[in-house]
Amino acid sequence: MSDPTPEPPALDDALVLAPDCRRCPALADARDRIAWGNGPRDADVMVVGEAPAAGDPDDPEWPGGNRSGLAYTSRHSGRRIRSLLAAVGIDDAFYTNAVKCFPPDGEGSNREPTPEERSNCRDHLRAELDAVGPTVVLPTGKHATTTLLVAEGRELDGFLDHVLDPVDAPTLGATVIPLLHPSYADVWRSRLGYDRDSYRAALAAALRSCGVDATD
Repeated sequence: MSDPTPEPPALDDALVLAPDCRRCPALADARDRIAWGNGPRDADVMVVGEAPAAGDPDDPEWPGGNRSGLAYTSRHSGRRIRSLLAAVGIDDAFYTNAVKCFPPDGEGSNREPTPEERSNCRDHLRAELDAVGPTVVLPTGKHATTTLLVAEGRELDGFLDHVLDPVDAPTLGATVIPLLHPSYADVWRSRLGYDRDSYRAALAAALRSCGVDATD
């Protein structure tokens, strides 16, 4: 069964917290736009990535957060994670990144954000969590999960061992369920013993265990 194809979000879905944030001068100079979180302000589910990539200016629908100003709007990652959530009946998640600006590697692609950049942007993520008040937060990939759990004062030992394993996070006011990064999910699912359908079913079950209405 193929996942449904989602509609890209509209710019008025953005939760703009600081229109010209320049806490990280190198990122401010390199970015096209700040990739703000987007989606319903009363969403039960918040998806958190690490940072936007450079983006594709030639893709009118899914150009990526650096181009669109909206987190998780690339064709490769944004469309995939939105399709996965739609497949389990979650059409109204809030999507954001731990770092809102594209971190350049000097060769046109993105690098991992520095600890200082993550720290500079943490207030924005905290403000989004407070504004939305999700029941569940889904960090995608090792780096997003590690960054998110810093606020909980926890360290992550062995990311793959915790994929789809709910983690109570009272400081965040939510349950954290780590997911595979959508760009690499096809590679890692089978190594964890899942195919596409069983991974989707496991996500639905994890969400239901946290009180979120989800379907297989």
